[in-house]
Amino acid sequence: MLKILKKEVYLVASGDLKLPANQKCWLAQQNMELLLTLAIEKQGWTVRRAHAFDESKKHGFIDSQKMGIEIFKNIPKDVPVIVAESVWQYTHHVLAGLITHEAPILTIANWSGQWPGLVGMLNLNGSLTKANVVYST
Repeated sequence: MLKILKKEVYLVASGDLKLPANQKCWLAQQNMELLLTLAIEKQGWTVRRAHAFDESKKHGFIDSQKMGIEIFKNIPKDVPVIVAESVWQYTHHVLAGLITHEAPILTIANWSGQWPGLVGMLNLNGSLTKANVVYST
């Protein structure tokens, strides 16, 4: 059993491969992350976003497998991770990091007729299940 000394969770957001899609959806992701962070903080936890907004790309999504691997190198293996999705995402951006992660993993998505976060999360969940990764949704 993992002993969590600090009530901290890392948040990641996998995105699309296409720059225009990530830019168009960024506001929806920001809004969802704000609501999620407020809810988590009410429970006494701290949310740390594992990757920053990229000024040149105008979004804060993980948009490549290489980027995802680099980000997961800096996430402590014993700290819980939330994969928060408000948009379509490509699972290979984060799957390698999630397969080797040792702490709890939570996948979460928005419920929207406009933004495909739920579909993206279900795609990620299917890959995690196939890879025998323990996670909650």
